[in-house]
Amino acid sequence: MGHTATAQAGSGGLTATEHRLANGLRVVLSEDHLTPVAAVCLWYDVGSRHEVKGRTGLAHLFEHLMFQGSGQVKGNGHFEMVQGAGGSLNGTTSFERTNYFETMPAHQLELALWLEADRMGSLLTALDDESMENQRDVVKNERRQRYDNVPYGTAFEKLTALAYPDGHPYHHTPIGSMADLDAATLEDARAFFRTYYAPNNAVLSVVGDIDPEQTLAWVEKYFGSIPGHDGKPAPHDGGLPDVIGEQLREVVEEEVPARALMAAYRLPQDGTRACDAADLALTVLGGGESSRLYNRLVRRDRTAVAAGFGLLRLAGAPSLGWLDVKTSGDVEVPVIETAIDEELARFAEEGPTTEEMERAQAQLEREWLDRLGTVAGRADELCRFAVLFGDPQLALTAVQRVLDVTPEEVREVAEARLRPDNRAVLVYEPTAAEAPADQDENEEAAR
Repeated sequence: MGHTATAQAGSGGLTATEHRLANGLRVVLSEDHLTPVAAVCLWYDVGSRHEVKGRTGLAHLFEHLMFQGSGQVKGNGHFEMVQGAGGSLNGTTSFERTNYFETMPAHQLELALWLEADRMGSLLTALDDESMENQRDVVKNERRQRYDNVPYGTAFEKLTALAYPDGHPYHHTPIGSMADLDAATLEDARAFFRTYYAPNNAVLSVVGDIDPEQTLAWVEKYFGSIPGHDGKPAPHDGGLPDVIGEQLREVVEEEVPARALMAAYRLPQDGTRACDAADLALTVLGGGESSRLYNRLVRRDRTAVAAGFGLLRLAGAPSLGWLDVKTSGDVEVPVIETAIDEELARFAEEGPTTEEMERAQAQLEREWLDRLGTVAGRADELCRFAVLFGDPQLALTAVQRVLDVTPEEVREVAEARLRPDNRAVLVYEPTAAEAPADQDENEEAAR
């Protein structure tokens, strides 16, 4: 087991040490004795971008299967044991990774490590048709609740499908389609686990009130005997031209409370200085109630009830600038769109003011501090930078790179990217709700 330790300038006094087991598992530790808690975070380098056509949603489905028992833990035991010890836990799936995490009383850290190691090393012994069908239904119901049966629920899915062409690894979202979820087999799930759930495809971070030497001994004890696997295919190429080259557009007529204009702009990939500049640009334009678009559309023109512009950072493909505006009353979408284009053109020409630049940098700095200020948030950030950029230490100094960006760089990225020919647009037009058949009959009888 080898290790390196680094304390970098601009890290606010935070430090992290890196270690690697013989089987390839990367381990990152960060001591914090302020409170008697410890966070365990495990990132697997697999997300929806690794899926193949016809099997979308498999990464997310497998995230759920990881909570269905393992070699020595039956059924819902993972939740029961962590919560019974006073901890909390969950897992999430994105385009680029799947993660699992627990926050525990410090004296229960060993339990969390044992549980994560048990499912990494022995999940296949517990994976059967019953657990597969159980979690398939859970994921399908999640899709209904979060996507299909809520206003604007499919907007993200529709816009990513527009912004990334058919066949692109980011064309589909992690939730997957109903048809593909139905088509997934138990053998698909087993093959997925064998390919991606190996120690040399993962990063484990432990942050909080820990004894590093004891923690490493537990990690070696529980994870060290799990064999690595070298059969993982390379992720599909996510490269695209900087600019879409045309405005892509779709009109959606649904039962929604108000007209809406949503748009996705193709922006620089995460990990670049240009991406940090884009983040600052979108913060000035649409990051909160002091932003330009909010002031113009909501406060001044009163044509919208909500206006936001944020960045979806992506490391394996162009990031997305995400614009979301809900109209006020009977205001038509073209009125909103004209005002937005005016504000973007003015920003591309003038750039941010000194005050706007300082406010945007302060806002992103606060968000960074919020993430690193908790043991769980810091554990997640250390894993993120290790998996996506190869260096967990970058998490501790990320804000300095944002603070180094100049106003001219912000203006330049806005001029180059925030253009009508570089966006996918979704327009929502409300439809009247259909009355139930029995209601129609009652009204007819009353007449």
